[in-house]
Amino acid sequence: MIDKKGKFLQEEKAVLVGLVHKLQTEYQLKEYLEELAFLAETAGAKAVKKFYQKLPHPDSKTFIGKGKLEEIRQYIERHGDIQVAIFDDELTGAQISNIEKILDVKTIDRSDLILDIFANRAKTSQAKAQVELAQYQYLLPRLRGMWKHLERLGGGIGTRGPGETEIETDRRIVRDKISLLRKKLVEIDKQAFTQRKDRGEFIRVALVGYTNVGKSTIMNVLSKSEVFAENKLFATLDTTTRKVVFENTPFLLSDTVGFIRKLPHHLVESFKSTLDEVKESDVLLHVVDISHPQYEDQMAVVNRTLQDLKCYDKPVITIFNKMDLYVKNTFDEWLDEDTKKQLLEELKQRWMNATQGNCIFISATEKQNIDELRKVLTSKIRELYRVRYPYKTEFLY
Repeated sequence: MIDKKGKFLQEEKAVLVGLVHKLQTEYQLKEYLEELAFLAETAGAKAVKKFYQKLPHPDSKTFIGKGKLEEIRQYIERHGDIQVAIFDDELTGAQISNIEKILDVKTIDRSDLILDIFANRAKTSQAKAQVELAQYQYLLPRLRGMWKHLERLGGGIGTRGPGETEIETDRRIVRDKISLLRKKLVEIDKQAFTQRKDRGEFIRVALVGYTNVGKSTIMNVLSKSEVFAENKLFATLDTTTRKVVFENTPFLLSDTVGFIRKLPHHLVESFKSTLDEVKESDVLLHVVDISHPQYEDQMAVVNRTLQDLKCYDKPVITIFNKMDLYVKNTFDEWLDEDTKKQLLEELKQRWMNATQGNCIFISATEKQNIDELRKVLTSKIRELYRVRYPYKTEFLY
């Protein structure tokens, strides 16, 4: 069951639904549904079946065709213990209402699922306000579809039933809430800006990357602190900043929220203030899970998000993490060591060329090549101190 707030309860079973269309291939969709299953697991649900259909464009009433919807309904009816259907793309309020009438189970989309995870993970007042704002922004255009059960059938005179009044009342309440939350976030942003100003003249380094690539683990290894890290999406929601010193070179290291494909627009807007840490940093450490089959696609998502934040002109060091898993997943046991070394060397050379030498290959959990990462980072930070705060250089070194 799902409670009134839409939160997932333990051991909940779900079916996942996606669409292959002119902008999304079957191969891409299968990858997206795998990620959707991981999102569902993070939220506390278990995906038991994946459905997809090929259509030129989504159906305006039910997103997928009625035949496929009937197939899903029969599957849910046969199994009896499925409580939720999760769609990989955004649904309108009317689509949700129509699908729920046919399937007779709670229906949500990827945006709603991500919002639910964020709501569970938010700890600080800033993160809670940001998530709440995103939830209300998501809800506002869907109120009409959600209130459809209160509207009278037909049109013309006598059809303006209590549903219309309730919708307008709810819209006003939601708009008022959005206005209040925006004012609250402006105040929190002012406080955060003051705190950042009070940090003094330090070079700032921010960890960025796709969700679940190991940013928090790297943060713990470099800063020797205990930042929450686990193998789930969006384990980190609140930005954490630590002062770190390498060879008499102090700097501020920040761990930020991970990016993901199809991140709801409302969340990007709401979390822009949290991402100010990225905008105000001097160096970006772009962490990549090289063991993931689609790691290059994930890199492209992060780069697009950084462009949206206007952070594309900052120095970037690309950290290819989870090299131990890459070796384990890529090479067969019978492959000789010389061939392995040659293939790894070719991989490293390819990315050294692509990043103009600004990359490094590590395993944060196995502590592989961490000393080399410290050296590269120290060198880059000292170089920036000489440019930014030249009067400090002599004192520091």
